[in-house]
This record gives sequence, structure tokens and C-alpha cells, in this order.
Amino acid sequence: MPSTKLDIFVPSRYQVEGDLAIYCCGMPVMISLLRGVNVGGHNMIKMEALRTLYESLGMKDVQTYVQSGNVVFRTSENDTARLTKKIQNGIEKTFSCKPEIILRSTKELEDAITSNPFSKRRDIEPAKLLVLFLAADPSKQSCEKLLAIKADPEELKLNGREVYIYFPNGMGKTKLPWTTIEKVLGTPGTGRNWNSVTKLLEMARKLEDI
Repeated sequence: MPSTKLDIFVPSRYQVEGDLAIYCCGMPVMISLLRGVNVGGHNMIKMEALRTLYESLGMKDVQTYVQSGNVVFRTSENDTARLTKKIQNGIEKTFSCKPEIILRSTKELEDAITSNPFSKRRDIEPAKLLVLFLAADPSKQSCEKLLAIKADPEELKLNGREVYIYFPNGMGKTKLPWTTIEKVLGTPGTGRNWNSVTKLLEMARKLEDI
């Protein structure tokens, strides 16, 4: 696991434009999760450059966590569809790739954690738990098809726009049919391990408390 010092960038609480220091504490905090970034030599994006892009798009107090495209920031944009498109277009223009962008507010990320269907089980190891964040709510039919997938020994549980997957033997040894899962859901998604999810919430809460 990379060290916190190397993997988290936290800027000043003030953003300076010209001679005016603008304090942005009133803006909502959002978390964006990029899909398929810096994986297998594809969609290579440096986090420093990604932070610079977000700032150029008007985001404030931009922070990143590890190298998989996790960004915590403030924004005055309250239309998530428009914000998603804005970020995606900016990434495509700047980095010549177009990853899916999944957005969550601090409250939505908090709800995803408190709604963890595995939370009461003592045999669950956080490092083996993954949350698949979806762009939209899957249909009832999609949910039924997902839960019908034979995933042994993995366990799949669905709650709204999150799919919780437990890998008892570790994620590296799974034979889970990812292509089938994505096809069944009918909406884009990106996965984050439990440790990353809780860390992102911690970062978002700290930013809100400033």
C-alpha cells in the first residue's frame, strides 16, 4: 500500500485568483471516481495533471487519493449530469481518453458505507471487500439477473447504486464474470476496495469541516 504522504494531495483551504483570496467553504463537496485509469498501461493520467485540470474547470480545494482517479473537491455546480459531462470532456480534451466518471456527494458516500450489507459479519476482511459504484440505478430486471449470477465463492449484494462484492480468497484469484455483470447491470460502474472508500469519506468530511 503506497504511503499516505505520496498518495494524497491536500491543497490550501484558500484558492487565490489574482489578488483576491476566495474562501470556498460554502461549496458542496463531491467525490469523482474515474473508471479504468492507470490500469495496464492504459488511460495513463498523472494525478498532479488531473488536479490541475479540475482546477481549470472551476473546482476548488481539489485533492486526489492514490493513482486510480479518485478526486475530492468543492464545486458550485449542482447538476451532476452536467458536472459529469464537464469533467469527462475536459479529460478527453486534455488526456485523449474518455473514462466513465462516477460522482457521489459526501452524504451519498456516507450512505454507501452505512448501508454495507456485510457490516455485521465478523468474518469479513475489509481488504477483500469491493464496492462497485454505478452511474445510475439498475432496473428491477437487472437487479434480479445480477443476483442470479453464480458467483461462488464470491458474494454479491446490491443496494441502490452500489454493488458490494466480497472476495473470500482475495480479488486477485477471482473468476467472477465481470463482463456478464456489467452487461446485466446496463449502467457504467467502477469499483473501489473498502479501504479506499472509507479513506475518501474521511477526506470529504475533513474538507467539509474546513
